[in-house]
Amino acid sequence: MSLSFDPEKLALPFYHFIDGERVAASGGLEMRRPSDDRVFGDCPVADEALVDRAVQAAKKAAKISGWADARPRERVKAMQRWADLMEENALELAQLEAVSSTRPIAQLIEGDIAVTAEQIRFFAEFADKEGSDVVPTSTNSFGMTLTEPYGVVGAITPWNFPISMAGWKLGPALAAGNAVVLKPSEMTPFSTLYMAELAIKAGIPAGMINIVLGDGPTTGNAITGHPDISKVSFTGSTGAGAAIMQNIARTGIKPMTLELGGKSPQVVFADADLDLAAAAISRGILANAGQACVAGSRLIVEAKFAEALSEAIVRHMQNIRPGVTWDEATHYSPIISRRQIGRIDSIVQASIRDGAECITGGAIMDREGYFYTPTLLRVTDDKSPAVTEEIFGPVLTMQTFETEEEALTLADHPIYGLAAGLFTRDLSRAIRFTKALQAGTIWVNRYGRSRDHILPTGGYKSSGIGKDLGREAYLANRKSKSVLIDL
Repeated sequence: MSLSFDPEKLALPFYHFIDGERVAASGGLEMRRPSDDRVFGDCPVADEALVDRAVQAAKKAAKISGWADARPRERVKAMQRWADLMEENALELAQLEAVSSTRPIAQLIEGDIAVTAEQIRFFAEFADKEGSDVVPTSTNSFGMTLTEPYGVVGAITPWNFPISMAGWKLGPALAAGNAVVLKPSEMTPFSTLYMAELAIKAGIPAGMINIVLGDGPTTGNAITGHPDISKVSFTGSTGAGAAIMQNIARTGIKPMTLELGGKSPQVVFADADLDLAAAAISRGILANAGQACVAGSRLIVEAKFAEALSEAIVRHMQNIRPGVTWDEATHYSPIISRRQIGRIDSIVQASIRDGAECITGGAIMDREGYFYTPTLLRVTDDKSPAVTEEIFGPVLTMQTFETEEEALTLADHPIYGLAAGLFTRDLSRAIRFTKALQAGTIWVNRYGRSRDHILPTGGYKSSGIGKDLGREAYLANRKSKSVLIDL
């Protein structure tokens, strides 16, 4: 069966989802398909009053639905059914995401949806396995730490991996017993709405998941600043994360998880496996056309290995297959918007004017939609904008080093510390570097996440606060209290 489809024939959900019901909404923000630059609708914008309606629905559901108070195994069963329904309705989910996003439909079916269903099952299993602890105290007292849900969690997800990011937020929050008010990106809201409707069919009570559409300044600020939202989880740019922190500080104090920007290095020593490194590095910058916070955008390679490695990477870059996201043959993604592709090109051209050598790429593709050629820039100035700025596109810079100390200096970014890659056959060196690299996630002789959901993700420096995935994500959605009883 072909996965390709006609986007003009797809019915799209232009509404909010509150308390288990579709809430009609009128348009507000023009939406364009990145694959062909066609206007196809207007995204409604939830105002403060509508956000409050969603929060009150979540607050009521958290109190009376029994979701948090029932036997934890019941939460597990409902979330497992939800994951099953996602897999059973994978084609519908994939079409709703592919139509407006940068994610090719074949990659959604094979990757995003299957992985997200796995992650929901993974988080669900914490519900009846993580709890309170009895702690050692004196013999005439009884001490324990109790954990409980926050109540209502506010979540905001980005446009680059809508299904995956919704799973990152909803999975641990629901498993921990919370209700959620979530705002997906105004550019890619449709698959998240469908995920919420499937959750109701799975038996998750109405009101436990509420989806409000809108932008950051209006809808996002209303969520993060709402007094009845007790915890915030956000994935997006470092600038937006800073704005969220300011908004929370203006309206009160609450915990937050922020997974933010990155400018991640891929450090390669001359003893590395050439073919393995070239393939992994290429995937690390070409996946989703570089539109990922963990994109490995800075190649730092031992000088004597640089020419051979760059030639191998160029071959990967020139072997892409761009196309519309609703064609199953497409492997290479478009850029999300006209504004973003213009920003990518302006940084590339500024870097070339400043002395960077363009080995391949460096141009907007001459075709319908927003497509940028995979680009490799040889850079000697570590102040080049291509090195310092998070481009969020298929642009890889290459710098060379002679010594381990020089490699570490180049790898250490003054702002970001989200992820890093390391390629070497020397085990001792690998251990030294993983200890020294300033990044929240480090991959050795690979680049990119696996399906080991137990490994948390999160950044150092301005790349974020707290962790997504892993046991840490579940615990971040529970608050704890200490109890001491004299006997």
